[in-house]
Amino acid sequence: MGKSLRSFSLSILLLCFFSSFPQTVVAQSASTETIQIDATARATPLPHFWEHMFGSGRAILSMRESYRDDLRNVRKVTGMGYIRFHAIFQDEVGVYDEDAQGNPVFNFSYVDQIYDGLLANGVRPFLELSFMPKKLASNKDALHAFWYKQNVSPPKDYGKWDEMITQFTKHLIERYGIDEVSQWYFEVWNEPNIDFWAGDPKQPTYFELYDHTARALKAVSPRLRVGGPATAQAAWADAFIRHCAENKVPVDFVSSHVYGNDKAEDVFGTHEQIPRNRMVCRAIGKVHEQIKSSAMPNLPLIWSEFNASYANEPDVTDAAYMGPWLADTIRQCDGLVNEMSYWTFSDVFEEAGVVKQPFYGGYGLIAEDGIPKSAYNAFLLLHRLGEERLAATSEDVLITRRKDGTLVIAAWNMAEPGTQGPAKEVELRFEHARVSGVQVTRVDPDHGDVHPAYRAMGSPRYPTREQIEKLRGAARLAPAERLEVRNGAATIRIPSQGLVLIETQPAQ
Repeated sequence: MGKSLRSFSLSILLLCFFSSFPQTVVAQSASTETIQIDATARATPLPHFWEHMFGSGRAILSMRESYRDDLRNVRKVTGMGYIRFHAIFQDEVGVYDEDAQGNPVFNFSYVDQIYDGLLANGVRPFLELSFMPKKLASNKDALHAFWYKQNVSPPKDYGKWDEMITQFTKHLIERYGIDEVSQWYFEVWNEPNIDFWAGDPKQPTYFELYDHTARALKAVSPRLRVGGPATAQAAWADAFIRHCAENKVPVDFVSSHVYGNDKAEDVFGTHEQIPRNRMVCRAIGKVHEQIKSSAMPNLPLIWSEFNASYANEPDVTDAAYMGPWLADTIRQCDGLVNEMSYWTFSDVFEEAGVVKQPFYGGYGLIAEDGIPKSAYNAFLLLHRLGEERLAATSEDVLITRRKDGTLVIAAWNMAEPGTQGPAKEVELRFEHARVSGVQVTRVDPDHGDVHPAYRAMGSPRYPTREQIEKLRGAARLAPAERLEVRNGAATIRIPSQGLVLIETQPAQ
């Protein structure tokens, strides 16, 4: 997960906040925007790069039924195909041990249960190869601040590390077959540029880890896909590619991370104030350009963690704000990245300890007890966008077309987290299209947002079973509204923090 020790401490402090945060009203009057929708406008592919991969809590949590319930529910409404999590080599998974003579002993029992569970639910692993088994660690005291205290040191013996990677990979192929495992991704470590790696100096020691791991994987099968550097704050990509090219180290993709509230000093080395809704795609654009200007310009870019916040901010990740933020991120990042992995699909998650209340600014689309958040409903809506994107002049709209010719438009009204800006009216004017009406589905503070119902029942820290069912019901989207299109136009009102999905209906 993309945060340093200082942000981890911030997360702990913010855990005490409930989601009944106040809304600061900054304006009430509605503005009007006219959007021209030309059905014959230039179209480009829109491959839904934002919904194929999702992050989650560490590996062992995937054996819980609550985790798998949330996985199934997210997969129903998205194009989820891959899951990424930390700590497949954590001691609690039991992969690595040593006998009395110090020889490696391997146990893949829990590994099988973990990956069997993913595959049985229709998703594949995006394997983050981490963290260090304590008996293999060069520094047993190099423990990260997360609640589960993972060891982040280099291995004490690269021969034993190589053997673990080799036997682990051979086992996966024996169990699932090379045709299956060759469709997985193997990513070496997590965020070695910050406090998830205790090698010193960080970059050369990480490159050593990567080199050993990539070569061990490819020795088992050249069909396996391996990449990195999995850095926080869009770091090291240019140096990583250069290192691999100059030393002939295998690499099949580049990965990195950034969050909306990362600082420009950390990502770009500048003192800009980059807005939360601009940071992610600017960082992706930076790495995209580094790849294109490198010795390997065709390497895929997989953004293996992103979100609007790396801290626990209830008025961000728990709130309707995520609808406009996600739609705007898709608009800006389109064409710059192959895949983006949202952190995370579920609040079955323990980096800061056991969850203490349903809404605390967790990263998941689904809160504790299987309660969908606004972000879940935003993904549900945006899944229904078409496979082609049409050109648009507005920065608050995505215009798409499905294979059957249906025009699908996402429009939004973003305001700063915790504030309520003015509503706006959007007039859609259709050209070169026979449209009789549109169906409008909404996510905003009054639609698909569970918080009004949660506040109405007193914001209980431990909701009863009856209350949980009511909250799940309150999170469901209302049926779509139907509006007639007259003289080629329809007008839709979007409240502050609102996202709407508009689907055209053809004229008879």
